[in-house]
Amino acid sequence: MELKNPMELEGIYHTLGVSSPVYAYGEAVLESLRPRFGAMDRVAEYNQGKVLAAMQKNRVNAAHFAATTGYGYDDEGRDNLERVYADVFHTQAALVRPQITCGTHALAVALSANLLPGDELLSPVGAPYDTLEEVIGIRESRCSLKEYGVTYAQADLTPDGSFDYAAIQSAINSRTKLITIQRSKGYATRPTFSVAQIGELIDFCKGVKPDVKVMVDNCYGEFVETLEPSDVGADLVVGSLIKNPGGGLAPIGGYICGTRACVERCAYRLSAPGLGQEVGANLGLMPAFYQGLFLAPTVVAGALKGAVFAANVYEKLGFPCVPGAAEDRHDIIQAVTLGSREAMVAFCKGIQAAAPVDSYVTPEPWAMPGYDSEVIMAAGAFVQGSSIELSADGPIRPPYAVYFQGGLTWYHAKLGILMSLQKLVDAGLAKLPA
Repeated sequence: MELKNPMELEGIYHTLGVSSPVYAYGEAVLESLRPRFGAMDRVAEYNQGKVLAAMQKNRVNAAHFAATTGYGYDDEGRDNLERVYADVFHTQAALVRPQITCGTHALAVALSANLLPGDELLSPVGAPYDTLEEVIGIRESRCSLKEYGVTYAQADLTPDGSFDYAAIQSAINSRTKLITIQRSKGYATRPTFSVAQIGELIDFCKGVKPDVKVMVDNCYGEFVETLEPSDVGADLVVGSLIKNPGGGLAPIGGYICGTRACVERCAYRLSAPGLGQEVGANLGLMPAFYQGLFLAPTVVAGALKGAVFAANVYEKLGFPCVPGAAEDRHDIIQAVTLGSREAMVAFCKGIQAAAPVDSYVTPEPWAMPGYDSEVIMAAGAFVQGSSIELSADGPIRPPYAVYFQGGLTWYHAKLGILMSLQKLVDAGLAKLPA
């Protein structure tokens, strides 16, 4: 049944807490974004075909959804899913396991498996994401790479956010074994790197040292473009299943795709030397893993539309955004610099109020494990910590930027942004144009 008039749609937003002025402002912003949304749908259509082709090639069938327990020997569903992931990412091998608890765990496995005492890890893109600081040993921690004799070097980005090739060349030395590239911005306001940029950086690094291995932290970037970093020379691409590739259905897990030699080492590190990929029961999660991957391209497209909408809503009100409202997108994260603790809290209250789960909860800053400052997080999700679901978070520190991402549907992402703006307007922290 068609809506009799636009007020019917506006009415449901009123019911959810969005006022007429905020709704009207959002609709005005949205009108100019239709062509961009069409382009995102075409990328999703391509990626949907890519995932479907991998599933058909590997003859996915109902037997692959059977649960296994214990050792998980001869788990054909698990093994076939890894073949599917390898084909989607165009790599020799893949490790896709519920035993990988989060993205940080996946990265820690990949790093510790492919670095030995005396080796050096290089980040040519500045400081890593906060939770990797203890993994590497930048902040002291038991069982860090530093504790095991792996050193760390870093080449910072130039002031305009581009690669400092001279500094990178100086940093690469005889001990440089692995180069790690963080695709997404993390809790920084630098640009996210496109797959093409990552490819150029990989070519440069391998030109300086041909035998160096390159790992890309692919979190938040999967299916945003038609290519992945593994298509442009990365030896390893790593991510979390409760972000993009899980499609909102995977309740846990991570993936590591790459060369057979690198992935095999990761499997030995995850389980035990000699056991590798032979063990690890799927615990009945195969339907969610397969179906989540199948849905991922369209889910990511919805989240991407939400990010673009957020940038256009807030930039027009004078809040700096990274990426900017008109910029191309290479991940699903939208950073909005709000300028104060109070504004961050108000924004996150709006996101929480738009959630299907725990909408009545008030988010407050707290000392979150793995971070060196208080973090505020709004996430009323079906899967705890799922970043592909509607969420917003950020460390309470200057420049007081909040990081918005996710939305299993575009419509939910839209509501979340309108509710975040509503809370800011209600608190007198944002003013709609006259």
